[in-house]
Amino acid sequence: MSAAETELVDDRRSSVARRTPALRVEGVHVDLGGRPVLTGASLSVESGELVGLIGPNGAGKTTLLRTALGLLRPASGRVEVEGRPARPGRVPVGYVPQRHEFAWDFPTSVAGTVMTGLTGRLGLFRRARVADWEAVADALERVRMSELAERPVGQLSGGQRQRVLVARALALRPTVLLLDEPFTGLDMPTQELLSGLFADLAHEGRAVLMTTHDILAALDGCDRIALLNRTVVAAGTPLQLADDLDVWMDAFGVGPDSALLRILKAA
Repeated sequence: MSAAETELVDDRRSSVARRTPALRVEGVHVDLGGRPVLTGASLSVESGELVGLIGPNGAGKTTLLRTALGLLRPASGRVEVEGRPARPGRVPVGYVPQRHEFAWDFPTSVAGTVMTGLTGRLGLFRRARVADWEAVADALERVRMSELAERPVGQLSGGQRQRVLVARALALRPTVLLLDEPFTGLDMPTQELLSGLFADLAHEGRAVLMTTHDILAALDGCDRIALLNRTVVAAGTPLQLADDLDVWMDAFGVGPDSALLRILKAA
């Protein structure tokens, strides 16, 4: 093969790689306790994109995130991260759970908590290296928590705890970031800080998927919105979905006189 032909093949391969979503969920069915939670759900998130995942309580939003992490195995369908099957502990994926899922009474510092995000990479018995502590320091700086690195996590406020969980995910330096209701119970300054950070992370080339109940904030800050109710009812840009009230009625099971639709019309 000539040099020109080799270059052409490389260009084609690069083009294909660019078209591969950072996260792909395709036709996923998940049953929990014998009950279907996700049915034929399909969604993709590109590198450099912030996608808001919206739906009513019990719609399967957290289940979709955990399936994307590889923590839940779908009955059918597939989940791929950077073109490979999702598996637990995959390094490029960072996960921010809801705050109540973390044991805040564990006797450790803020920096120690952020370091636990690297446990999957380090293993239980390998000591952290200088590069690992540098990753922790960088993550704390991004969430503006560097000055509290040695404080016990049990002494933190709700907003500070949320920032620690975000730093814990960022310490992996992930290419895909999954966020489960990151704004719940936060004051406005912390919401604005994290909103700006998530937008920056997407602009830097990460794929960010965020579940949220804050519909107006998602419409304002996300590149795309996906409406979920056991399956992905619709997905598109905020402008595309804001004017299509039928898909919101389908996703939330509400009628044309719902307060939700009045809010969307006002927005």
